[in-house]
Amino acid sequence: MRRHLTDTQKGWVITALALPAILLLWLVADGTRPYLKSAQPGLPVRVDVQRGMRTRDIAEQLERTGVIRSRWTFLVWHRLQFGRSLKAGEYEFAEKTSTLTVLSKLVRGDVSFELVTTLEGWTRYDIAEVIAEHGFATREEFLAATEETSLIADLDPDAETLEGYLFPDSYHLPRHATPNDIAAIMVNRFREIYTGLTIGGTDHSTKEIVTMASLVEKETGVRSERGVVAGVFYNRLRKGMLLQCDPTVVYAALREGKDIGTISLEDLKYPSPYNTYLNRGLPPGPIANPSRASLQAAVRPTSTEYIFFVANGEGGHRFSTKLSDHNAAVDQYRADLAAARAAKEEAVSATTVTGDVAAPPKP
Repeated sequence: MRRHLTDTQKGWVITALALPAILLLWLVADGTRPYLKSAQPGLPVRVDVQRGMRTRDIAEQLERTGVIRSRWTFLVWHRLQFGRSLKAGEYEFAEKTSTLTVLSKLVRGDVSFELVTTLEGWTRYDIAEVIAEHGFATREEFLAATEETSLIADLDPDAETLEGYLFPDSYHLPRHATPNDIAAIMVNRFREIYTGLTIGGTDHSTKEIVTMASLVEKETGVRSERGVVAGVFYNRLRKGMLLQCDPTVVYAALREGKDIGTISLEDLKYPSPYNTYLNRGLPPGPIANPSRASLQAAVRPTSTEYIFFVANGEGGHRFSTKLSDHNAAVDQYRADLAAARAAKEEAVSATTVTGDVAAPPKP
């Protein structure tokens, strides 16, 4: 005998069948609707997802900061997506975004980045200052990370630091990057550049090339001169001459925490293996982080007979093959400096006198 459902029972059946559909519709609607409620309108919302945080805590933080409307919608969609792990890091939300988009962003690990630029010829000390300014770490923490030389063990087994291998470039660094992460990113960039320059081989070790490139980088900012400067240094090495590279003296002092500014004759006697006025050959390691152009110059130097060079007072250098010509160039450089100094002093004096003259009385 067939039983007939009462109206109440029919209502329950219909509700039981309709409820999943209603919940699904609500879930889709709430999950796809753009939302953002910033505590400071006009400014992006940043959410810091720490390593080891539970998904429930992440969802609560997203709701609390106004990134999503409902933590429960986030959690359900996360479960429906088979519980794919969410990546730690700092995320930035600058416009209204759906819960599904937020979830996808965290699954991909699409974290916020900070643009950090390091310049050609900077030392690891210079880079440490910038890293500290951007808030990634203290100066001391980054310097400690650059003493972890396992990153370049295959390139320079005897390296004391990563100096020379922190390639100067503009980097988009994840906000949660550690000092070691940043050092690794810069070293990997160096590898990319260096590998491309040394295709076909070279007669020198990586350490020799990078060290030579660092000297070239610090000696001249004129790109067209770099190959010639490298050629001069290689010629002096072959002849057993002292390189007498002023920047090595500056770096020797920098390693000891000293800033010598303008080099004096006394500074040239600074006792350090990096001082190329006292020690023959290349210094023990790079004195800066060279650019691609300087690395290229060290790998493929210009063939030249020059063994001397001195600044010409215009940003470039005068090159010589004979000591007498070099001495004459040095004398000319000093004369040019004296003339420029005298002209500057005369201009300052004239400006001072003019400024002291009383204005004529008004009619």
